[in-house]
Amino acid sequence: MSSDDPCPTLETAFTRHSGARVPLICGAMYPCSNPELVGAASAAGALGVVQPISLTYVHGRELRAGLREILRLSGGAPIGFNAIVEASSRRYLERMRRWVDVALDEGVRFFVTALGKPDTIVRAVHEAGGIVYHDVTERRWALKARDAGVDGLICVNRRAGGHAGVRTAEELHRDLADLGLPLVCAGGIGTPAEFRAAIDLGYAACQLGTRFIATRECSAHPDYKRAILAARAEDIVLTEKISGVPVAVIKTPAIERTGTRAGFLARRLLRHPRAKHWVRAYYTLKSIVQLKRSSLRGSSYRDVFQAGQSVEGIHEVLPVAEVVRRFAAALDEANADRAATSRTPKA
Repeated sequence: MSSDDPCPTLETAFTRHSGARVPLICGAMYPCSNPELVGAASAAGALGVVQPISLTYVHGRELRAGLREILRLSGGAPIGFNAIVEASSRRYLERMRRWVDVALDEGVRFFVTALGKPDTIVRAVHEAGGIVYHDVTERRWALKARDAGVDGLICVNRRAGGHAGVRTAEELHRDLADLGLPLVCAGGIGTPAEFRAAIDLGYAACQLGTRFIATRECSAHPDYKRAILAARAEDIVLTEKISGVPVAVIKTPAIERTGTRAGFLARRLLRHPRAKHWVRAYYTLKSIVQLKRSSLRGSSYRDVFQAGQSVEGIHEVLPVAEVVRRFAAALDEANADRAATSRTPKA
């Protein structure tokens, strides 16, 4: 890394895998991953990850053209691609595999899989010389992902926005550190100090979502960004009304009116080994429309704003490059502290 690099920082297994200069991911978000946000994150030295349904359905790009646009915005810096592989629809899975092929064809080599068995994606990406990290919330899913051949794990903890986990960042690291894979902390990282603490704990990178929604490049409605700035950790609640499983959102009047629990019949069907896929598909289609409208229209629509407990430390809307600069600076400071400590003579 050259001395004039704008973001000199810590090298980790993640930075070696991804080509990012900073061990920081702008996580794939539906509906908030607009091209300008993803491209700006990678251009600043982090890794911006494309959410293909957001790119095509919300932001109106044809996939290949959208990927080329984002790569131009990144200045040629690497980007990632999110492949959700939950097996609720064979047609959907076939489309996702075609999208992965398009991404590989356009030069993307870092993929984040989620919700299902990633083995077919892993094979295709590895054949092209790429890398796959998989979202997990606990050890049993991590073991399945490792056995499928993934190269790293995105450890989604209970402070995350969207589909949150149930364990703390510390618990997940302790549970998964012995698997021999790079671990990425996902959830609760809203400040440079929290970023530094996660890296010091042993994580190879951190994935941020909420912090990147509150940026100038994110196209989310100003009402959404204001809600993030106004919210505190205790304002984040879990609702089953979006996807049938708990999703972390900001408590708004709309959430209070509708409640947070799925209906009795839906809860029973979600426990059924076959019916649960159809129920999740129904909720997914419903939420795709609802979240798109809420993100783009703000409080003029039913305000359902996904966010994590990192809202506690987010107090201003910043340019993406400034977010990455501040987080990288925290690691530079940590490196300087460690160097100073190592030079201090023992008494």
